[in-house]
Amino acid sequence: MYTPKTRPIIVAGNWKMNLLQEQAQQLMLDIVPEVKQDTMVIVAAPYIYLQSLVEDFGDSVFIAAQNCSDKDSGAYTGEISASMLQAIGVEFCLVGHSERRTIYGETDDQVRWKVDACLRNTINPIFCCGETMEERKSEQHFHVVKDQLEAALFHLNTEQIQQVVIAYEPVWAIGTGVTASAAEAQEMHAFIRSVVQEKFGEEVAQAMIILYGGSVNASNCAELFGQSDVDGGLVGGASLKSDDFKVIMSQATPILS
Repeated sequence: MYTPKTRPIIVAGNWKMNLLQEQAQQLMLDIVPEVKQDTMVIVAAPYIYLQSLVEDFGDSVFIAAQNCSDKDSGAYTGEISASMLQAIGVEFCLVGHSERRTIYGETDDQVRWKVDACLRNTINPIFCCGETMEERKSEQHFHVVKDQLEAALFHLNTEQIQQVVIAYEPVWAIGTGVTASAAEAQEMHAFIRSVVQEKFGEEVAQAMIILYGGSVNASNCAELFGQSDVDGGLVGGASLKSDDFKVIMSQATPILS
């Protein structure tokens, strides 16, 4: 399990339900040679590619699942447990992505149980939170994000919370081509860090990795990642284009102990 010691810029690509096997292999062959030493690049791929990606590229990038079950085992047809992911070398897992919440109806309770399942199996959860456009327009965005953080993470102890990566993903900016301005991203990331600090203390909050996930691309990544509380990105569509993703990866900074 990865334990952050500083706040580097981290780049995570979420392929979602895209790419056939040959395409996935070629994309990795294109991007892996561009990964800088001591930087952190994460690739969240469909389940069926995870083991081969760990075996072929796990020395260069971290491999993440896009989801996991909140159960450890049992009669849950079609589900994949965190223990299964851990057994094949997966080190990160997205939890609570907005598409899981909105399309598949995942509740705050389920998201919390998935966070727990990951931690029980030494997998770092990448916990996703964010508001809809309606919630932002009604000035409920801070309240919504705080509620999501409290529901999923506030039961954790200090050691556990340090294994979590937070990804702020404004729902209105996912897959739309619309991106929060750098100032909007910074404002929410600073707020998230303040919520973490209030619960877990300044030292934990200052070490917390908070990624921005909302239409990050090759053109806007430098400005977004340059904000003081933005520690990298959870990248969707641009992670499927090797040239674009390589530009975004170039913004990653070394992890120093």
